[in-house]
Amino acid sequence: MGSRYGGLKQMERFGQNGELLLDYSVFDALRGGFEKIVFIIRHDLEKDFRDALLVRIEGKVNYSLAFQEMNSLIPPEIYEHVQKSGRTKPWGTAHALLCAKDCIDAPFAVINADDFYGQEAYKVMADFLYEYGQEEAAIVPYKLEPTLSPVGTVSRGVCEILQEAGSSKKYLLSVDELTSIEKKDGLIFNTNPDGSRRELKPDTLVSMNFLGYPDSILSRFKQYFDEFIAVLGKEPKSECYLPKATDWFIKNGFIKMQAIMAESEWFGVTYKEDKEAAIKRLAALTSQGVYPVPLWK
Repeated sequence: MGSRYGGLKQMERFGQNGELLLDYSVFDALRGGFEKIVFIIRHDLEKDFRDALLVRIEGKVNYSLAFQEMNSLIPPEIYEHVQKSGRTKPWGTAHALLCAKDCIDAPFAVINADDFYGQEAYKVMADFLYEYGQEEAAIVPYKLEPTLSPVGTVSRGVCEILQEAGSSKKYLLSVDELTSIEKKDGLIFNTNPDGSRRELKPDTLVSMNFLGYPDSILSRFKQYFDEFIAVLGKEPKSECYLPKATDWFIKNGFIKMQAIMAESEWFGVTYKEDKEAAIKRLAALTSQGVYPVPLWK
């Protein structure tokens, strides 16, 4: 919904031929080894989405559409209540993933549609899923400082990661979703709900919602989401986040999640003012030959 951005940033044009950030994600995913794309959208956006992206990839990409609406997977009494309370958006990223569950029949990765993750991230995730995807999950974490916006606060899932004894594997132990991180006067900190501050190091590893799972985890997602809705569904601004669901899986022993590192840059558009920097970075990558012109030939 782009509340901080002030509009639908997923369909903003960034490339030299009108490409969205999502164009580059799909392109990188395919050349990294992924075989199918599921786009999770709203019904009322389908025509605009087709015009903005699908017309360019038709016949070149194996894709499906899934739809996330306010009433998707929501008990009628909860939906009736939130309608009266004035809620205008669905219940976040974990809700979105569940809306796509009927399109998923293999190990899969999930990303944000308005973030750029870099081609290396898709390659390491695809390689992981082919090797381990039936048994374990994975996260590609990023260093915090380059993911900040110079304009205002951002939300990030701070990761606790531990290397397995006698192995090169690293595992995610927890994700702490912080919703008001910023850099000011040379310091990076999160402002907690009570007004206190938590200082964070620039190289703190954070979740940018680049996550991979075995498809068997979808039943646990449904369990987690149903419990979330039963407790918080009537709250007007409650959101069910992927990192929080993942943290619950790990702490309950339902999944082990490897932290797989990629020499990959992230950039995105939290605020309108972030757009120009993203356009310039994509232009630079294109001029370096990382991406063809036009992207989809």
